[in-house]
Amino acid sequence: MPIRLALKVDVDTDRGTREGVPNLVADCREFGVPACFLFSLGPDQTGRAITRVLRPGFFKKVSRTSVVELYGIRTLLNGTLLPAPHIGRRNADVMRAVRDAGFEVGIHCYNHYRWQDYVQGMSLDEVRAEFGRARAEFRRIFGAEAHTAGAAGWQSNVRSRQAYDEAGLLYASDTRGAFPFFPRVDGHVFKTVEIPSTLPTFDELLGRPEFPEEKIVNHYLSLLREDRPNVFTLHAEIEGMGKRELFRALLRACVLHNIQFVRLDDLAKELLADRAAIPVCDQWQAEIDGRSGLVAVQAV
Repeated sequence: MPIRLALKVDVDTDRGTREGVPNLVADCREFGVPACFLFSLGPDQTGRAITRVLRPGFFKKVSRTSVVELYGIRTLLNGTLLPAPHIGRRNADVMRAVRDAGFEVGIHCYNHYRWQDYVQGMSLDEVRAEFGRARAEFRRIFGAEAHTAGAAGWQSNVRSRQAYDEAGLLYASDTRGAFPFFPRVDGHVFKTVEIPSTLPTFDELLGRPEFPEEKIVNHYLSLLREDRPNVFTLHAEIEGMGKRELFRALLRACVLHNIQFVRLDDLAKELLADRAAIPVCDQWQAEIDGRSGLVAVQAV
C-alpha cells in the first residue's frame, strides 16, 4: 500500500497571504502536489498575541523559532502599534487565484488572535457569530460556502463542533491525532468527520538541538505511516517564506520516495462512503511536544 500524504496550509496573517501563499502555490504546482489552503479572513491582530507570554513554554518556543525573522516586525505589530489590516478585503484576488489554480480552499478563522486565545471562553452564540463572520467573508470572496475548516491554534470544543455541524461541513481538521474519526466532546458525538494533523509542524522542531535542519527532512520521512493517511500542517508564513527552501527539500524527497499526495476533500469523500467504518474518539485539550499551551487532541 502506498504511503499517502495530505498537505494542509494554515494562513494566519496578511503578509503570509500576500507573500507566502503565492510561493506555496508555485512550489506545489512545480512538484505536482495538491494542498488545502485554509485562510484567516478578517483582521490581522497578530501583535496582540503578546498576551501569550504567560503560557508555559512560550519564551522557549519564541527563542528557538526566530519569530521576528519568520513573521517580520510589521506583522508582529499588527493590531497594537499598527492598524490591523483586514486580510479578506486586501487579499481576495490572491485567495481566488489559489482556487483557480485547482487547490482546495477553506476556513482557518475570521480573527486568528480572537479564536486562538478566546474561543475556549466563548458562549455558543459567540462561537456561532465568530464562525459566521468567517463563513460570510468566505462566501463574499469565493461565491460559495466553505466545505471545510481547520481551527486556529488547534482550538476546538463542544461549541465550535456544534457550529461546524450546523454549517454542514464536509470535514474538519481541528486536532492533532493519528487517524480520521468522529469527535466526541463532553459526551456529545458530532457528525462532521475530523481528519487530524498527524505530523509535527516545522515550528515544533526548528531550533531544537535534536532536530538540526539538515536532518528534518529525513525525520519527516521516518514518521510517515503506510496504514493510515498522513496529514502535514504547514504555515504560509514559515514554509512559504522563511523556511521555503526546507519545505521544497521535503517535497523533493517525498516525490523521490514515491509518496502519494492526496487532497483532503477527496480523502473525506472516500471515508464518508462508509461512515460506519469511521471510529468515534474522544477529543480533549492537552499539551503536545514543541508547542506552548493546550491544543485539541484525539484520544487514542
